[in-house]
Amino acid sequence: MTAEFDLDLGEGRILHVYDTRTGEIPVFWHHGTPNIGAPPRPLFLPGVRWISYDRPGYGGSTPSPGRDIASAAAYTERVAAELGLEHYVVMGHSGGGAHALACAALSPGRVRAVVSVSSPAPYDAEGLDWFGGMTPSGVASLRAAARGREAKEAHEAVAEYDPEMFTPGDHAALDQEWAWFGSVVGAAMDNGPGALIDDDLAYVAPWGFDPARIAVPTLVVHGDRDRVIPAAHGRWLAGHIPGALARTGADDGHISILRTAPEALDWVRETWARDT
Repeated sequence: MTAEFDLDLGEGRILHVYDTRTGEIPVFWHHGTPNIGAPPRPLFLPGVRWISYDRPGYGGSTPSPGRDIASAAAYTERVAAELGLEHYVVMGHSGGGAHALACAALSPGRVRAVVSVSSPAPYDAEGLDWFGGMTPSGVASLRAAARGREAKEAHEAVAEYDPEMFTPGDHAALDQEWAWFGSVVGAAMDNGPGALIDDDLAYVAPWGFDPARIAVPTLVVHGDRDRVIPAAHGRWLAGHIPGALARTGADDGHISILRTAPEALDWVRETWARDT
């Protein structure tokens, strides 16, 4: 059973935290957009202790407009200190992948390994056509964010769900083992679109760290058919993070690639055992 608690950050700010409490390898899960931070139930596998939190503005966490991707490192360190954890692994999906990479870059003495799944690359990534291959609805959403908060708020006021952002394989995964997403996406919007807007503004702003600074074991996982965050983003990250290992799914999209996550956790176990 997953325990939940509110961590007082001071000055009236709260971070809502989740902890499965069992398992010898503590893995922080960084959620996508828009999700709450509940840990990924389809990946509740032996030996893994899942810890996570609602990013500010989602679920039970206090909003923090203007937050950047780098802020995830400090939040994660605060939760780890509260739980008495000196070392941990970080893993994120979609936008959560970028937040996991921030922890790896900025907390190298604490992070043992990082797994980034379907993550965007930095908006200013040199040599990358950032919008190339992205579904038109995604391009419109993130271009609005790039124009600033007012434009992004106006976009979200009329935006509708676009099923074409997902491949047939993604839809199958969402109907089957990854139906779990239904429980974290709907809840993420209970507070309105503010946290989603903060997320998207952060993706297209300076991240606050350079992925090239990451010096811990890194696994970059991406589906070649991803329409939400095209595979070129994953290739860019793998090529710019020193020593990164890249794994791709030739027929996978943004969600179906998560079917390979158990193998990524095998890599985590091997890395943890080697470095302990």
